[in-house]
Amino acid sequence: MALKKSTDASSLAEVLDRILEKGIVIDAWARVSLVGIELLSIEARVVIASVETWLTYAEAVGLLVCEPICKK
Repeated sequence: MALKKSTDASSLAEVLDRILEKGIVIDAWARVSLVGIELLSIEARVVIASVETWLTYAEAVGLLVCEPICKK
């Protein structure tokens, strides 16, 4: 039985292009407490997208009040 090499492998540029086109959101939240005393709290929100993608979705969810100049 011979192993076949995948010809559909994505290059880093293709993966990055897809992430920028579609966007990716990472939302993390952690809290460390001991006996009811909060010792450490971490919140992180990371959004990776192209400017065009961000503008499209930011306006849709109310994060951006778009002036007539930014409309297509």
